[in-house]
Amino acid sequence: MNVDLSMQVLVVDDYNTMLRIIRNLLKQIGFDNIDDANDGTSALVRLREKKYGLVISDWNMEPMSGYDLLIQVRADPLLAHLPFIMVTAESKTENVIAAKKAGVNNYIVKPFNAQTLQSKIETVFEQEAESNAAA
Repeated sequence: MNVDLSMQVLVVDDYNTMLRIIRNLLKQIGFDNIDDANDGTSALVRLREKKYGLVISDWNMEPMSGYDLLIQVRADPLLAHLPFIMVTAESKTENVIAAKKAGVNNYIVKPFNAQTLQSKIETVFEQEAESNAAA
């Protein structure tokens, strides 16, 4: 796996149990530097305070959804290239299309395990490496 396990990961979910689950899965994969935020607004504050290598965000959150967070991240020149994985309970086609148009790097449907999460993260960083090589 050519993913830097020491990078800072930000997990965004308004459901504490889900934050714990994703944090535990990331630890199983080997990540240690994991922060979390309970909504898109506090996630943006954290993203602007600290350098993250990856964002894993839930889609359904109030008041700022994961989709709105993604739009804000992509609109910010300092954050625009940040790898972003969206987590959702339903794999509605229109959500997938909207997230892709907004610039999401990958998409994961609940429930998922460490293996699924790891393969999604690897895919994101493989794509990243390919696009950097092509640039």
